[in-house]
Amino acid sequence: MTRLAAWTIIALQLGAFGAARAADSAPDAAELKALLDYFLDGASRNDIAVHDRFWADELIYTRSVGVRTDKAEILAGLRAGPDPAKTPTRYSAEDVRIRQYGDTAIVAFRLVGEVGGEKPERLEYLNTGTFLRREGEWRAIAWQATRVSEPHSP
Repeated sequence: MTRLAAWTIIALQLGAFGAARAADSAPDAAELKALLDYFLDGASRNDIAVHDRFWADELIYTRSVGVRTDKAEILAGLRAGPDPAKTPTRYSAEDVRIRQYGDTAIVAFRLVGEVGGEKPERLEYLNTGTFLRREGEWRAIAWQATRVSEPHSP
């Protein structure tokens, strides 16, 4: 291998490492995490205004049961009201990972849903959301939820 080829490979590797480090830095990570926490609090209360703020109009949401939905359908379900037979679920996020690429961000986390009172049932999902920043505001444009078959203990 020639010296030029060796230096070229090293330069390419350093460039790739630098791009990965830039993505890991996520300058808006605190803002995106705060938005996620705001949303999960509102989702725990079935707050329509919070959902309306969080989701982009062109949202594509793949539910954990393998069904696609969109913002209009989510809001319609909320407007229909909660199922009186269903126990409310309190949502929170664990292991939040945020990557930012300019005005696009990926937020991946473990969604924890606690259902019930004294000894709540713990439901877990691995969620990944794609966000776009438009006019200074982050909104989720794509969402994927996968049910974790064997939740870990807190």
